[in-house]
Amino acid sequence: MTRFTASTSAEAVVAAPRQRIWDLLVDPDAITRLTPFLKRVSADGEHWRWEMTGLDVLGVKVAPAFTERMRFVDGERIEFEHDPPAGVHERSGVAGWYDLADAPGGTRLATSLEITLDLPLPRLSAPAVTAAMRGVLGTMGDRFSANLLREVGVTPG
Repeated sequence: MTRFTASTSAEAVVAAPRQRIWDLLVDPDAITRLTPFLKRVSADGEHWRWEMTGLDVLGVKVAPAFTERMRFVDGERIEFEHDPPAGVHERSGVAGWYDLADAPGGTRLATSLEITLDLPLPRLSAPAVTAAMRGVLGTMGDRFSANLLREVGVTPG
């Protein structure tokens, strides 16, 4: 197995109240509904288990599942880091954060995340694997954003 990593970040002002956005980001069912390629999020206290649908990375089929320790700073920030149960080896994990702040016209929403996958591919394939991972992250981010805007009643324009 070789470990591959890709990251993304974004920032935008969403024309919706901060509390409305926060309520969606802390709801595992809403996150599942809004996030493409996500099959299920199961919350158990501060640990959330994320299960993705099958993805194809350079011909290797993967269905990442990972456990994240979630930290919520009420209405302002969500931080998450990979934290599998004791004795469990997960081949994927994510670390990152969401930051929410009041802004003229709505809420400034910023996010950053880094995903890591262990795949049965040679290290030499890193440029192609990383590009494929970035492509998936880009699609997920674009579709998540569109779904979030629709959910809070904002018409893209």
